[in-house]
Amino acid sequence: MAVQNGKDLLVKIDLTGDGNFQTVAGLRATRVSFNAESVDVTSLESAGGWRELLAGAGVKSASISGSGIFRDEASDERARQIFFDGEMPDFQVVIPDFGTIEGPFQVGSIEYAGNHDGEATYELSLNSAGQLTFTAI
Repeated sequence: MAVQNGKDLLVKIDLTGDGNFQTVAGLRATRVSFNAESVDVTSLESAGGWRELLAGAGVKSASISGSGIFRDEASDERARQIFFDGEMPDFQVVIPDFGTIEGPFQVGSIEYAGNHDGEATYELSLNSAGQLTFTAI
């Protein structure tokens, strides 16, 4: 796999609830994290005293975070609406030369900031809220 351009890692939001995905505007930095809790089943009989984990058990989760410049576009308005209405619509994360992750996410936080001599910025965090699907490229 060749080196990938960071700007090609895209976070897309379902604008209308019917699969109309649009890239979240203004993002400059994006991070995707996948997590799986482990279930420890170690006992006195565990071979050599080594920890044993139960395969296929535990809770899986994903989180997305991003930061960028505030552009006041449809995706910004939709993110605000999702937060204040407590919705959990589908998002897509496009990872170059890897695939697309899609599923429901909750907007965990939106932060806006700005200096008197600079651009308005924002930070966004999303938490998975259901089963995610992966489609390989």
